Amino acid sequence: MQNWIPKLKLLLLIFLIGLFSPQNVNAQTFATDYNVTYQVLQNAKTLVTFDVTLTNESEQYYASSYSIQVSFADLQNVRASDSQGLLSPEITKSAKGNTIKLIFNDKITGIGNKLNFKLSFETLEIAQNLGSVWEVNVPGLSNQNDYASFNATVLYPSSLGKPTFIKPNVSFQSSTGRLFFTKNNLGRSGISIAFGEYQIYDFHLTYHLANKNLFPVRTEIALPPQTNYQDLLIDSVDPKPANVKKDKDGNWLAQYNLPPSKNVDVKVTGRAKIYLTPREETLESSDFPQYLKEKPYWQVGSAEIKKLAEELKTPKNIYQYVVDSLTYDFSRVTNSLSRAGALNVFKNPQSAVCLEFTDLFVAIARAAGIPTREVDGFANTQNAVERPLSLIKDVLHAWPEYYDSEKKTWVMIDPTWGNTTGGVDYFDVLDFDHFAFVKKGLDSDYPVPAGGYKLAKNETKDVNVTFGDDFEIVEGKDVSIIMSDQFFPGSKVAGLVRVRNMGNSLSSKEELKIESSFLNPRERKIVVSEIPPLGFIDIPFEFATEFLTNKRETIRISSGRNEYTKSLLISPFFINKFTIGGGLSFVAITVLSIFAARGGRLPFRR
Repeated sequence: MQNWIPKLKLLLLIFLIGLFSPQNVNAQTFATDYNVTYQVLQNAKTLVTFDVTLTNESEQYYASSYSIQVSFADLQNVRASDSQGLLSPEITKSAKGNTIKLIFNDKITGIGNKLNFKLSFETLEIAQNLGSVWEVNVPGLSNQNDYASFNATVLYPSSLGKPTFIKPNVSFQSSTGRLFFTKNNLGRSGISIAFGEYQIYDFHLTYHLANKNLFPVRTEIALPPQTNYQDLLIDSVDPKPANVKKDKDGNWLAQYNLPPSKNVDVKVTGRAKIYLTPREETLESSDFPQYLKEKPYWQVGSAEIKKLAEELKTPKNIYQYVVDSLTYDFSRVTNSLSRAGALNVFKNPQSAVCLEFTDLFVAIARAAGIPTREVDGFANTQNAVERPLSLIKDVLHAWPEYYDSEKKTWVMIDPTWGNTTGGVDYFDVLDFDHFAFVKKGLDSDYPVPAGGYKLAKNETKDVNVTFGDDFEIVEGKDVSIIMSDQFFPGSKVAGLVRVRNMGNSLSSKEELKIESSFLNPRERKIVVSEIPPLGFIDIPFEFATEFLTNKRETIRISSGRNEYTKSLLISPFFINKFTIGGGLSFVAITVLSIFAARGGRLPFRR
């Protein structure tokens, strides 16, 4: 969020032999009251209006000028006035935005006397129409002590409907299109509002793979997965992988067999639909220990981390501690310094990026007995100062998530942005801007997200994400039975059911029925787990046969209205085509051998 930084320039008024001499004095001589209106227009511009009152708290001073520094680079139609008429704003651009200086017409002295002025401008940097979502981000307060009062009103078109979230949360009437905030509501943070049910992203990703060996190797890449916050469609993967499997953390791992001394660029396109509220995703109690373990960068067993865990106890307290304790270090992003980990950033809190905010939360939460893991992915940001990223070129970010046993789901939070926005709530509700590429729970280093598959001296932009509007799901499965055509009586009739996902989304879990007319058991059921696009799974099955069986059999597999069959022969060895051929050959060889033996005893005639 942006920060408004008021700067008073005051003139000292001294009567001495009929003359007065001006000097600069401290701004605490005046009390300031702000009423600010942010009117969001249909064209996504925002009309910002300041109604400011300066109350003189001294007999000797008056305000000759006033400056407001804003971090907006885009200012249009700047206007100002006081009680005596129009003012001529002096605008100075800087690396931090713009400074607007006003020189007043009024010269008001005396304790309790007030000077009122108005300033307005339009900007495109507060409200954005981003794909399927409208976002409104209003500046926060740099220092509450600078204001006697600060009231903010946000007006928005009724056509936007009811806000999906409001940060900080206030009561409102959706029909009025008006939200009101006080200094106590805001704290140090600004205002963040969103309209929309979901956000759709189109993505184009590139993975650079290399095999420097003289023999083939198997490797894998992590495709963006479906999670409890997002649905995922994979439109194309070129070249196609040998298989795509889902790991225990829910990652989609595409497998490749690389020939010797071969480089391959894998191109992936797809779409993601991001939701605000997570779906239920149960973590079995038997899996809890996996998400409490110490890992590289998560020093759960450290005495310092354990002490913090005992004091903080809850995810909310741990989040707030991390937000309040660490300082974002922008130099570490540009200098690409190595990851510090939880214990190091605890000891050096002035130098953190999103990975350290995440590592410290994960380590403390795990030490407190709260299942926690890391999420890496794309983050949509309109302000890299207030919502910074770890890897600017590929717009990558990291944030943690913890398991909420009451809600029965994983909950994503972002202590980094909670810190850099001056306190905007990224604990109770996240946003539509976080798009997960991988989840790291069983390992703190793996898998690597898209954007991290770069070869030496490779500076290309490998992550391209844009807003989309189409999200058409294509479903389809191919079921095949892999087994021999023939079996001996009394042997096990074994095979595999291969289920391949032919659609573009994660296939649903289902139950298949396998039937036989005379094999045992006559019927069995198998459960097919979820399969990522372009992936397949093999499920083994077997039947028992009886001795002295000589039959043809058809194995039937049914899934809903679909049926798949496989014919096979179960026969004794003496009529099996292989043994028949072998037997005939044996008989022929025996007969020939007898004739040959007799020929050796024929009388010799001249």
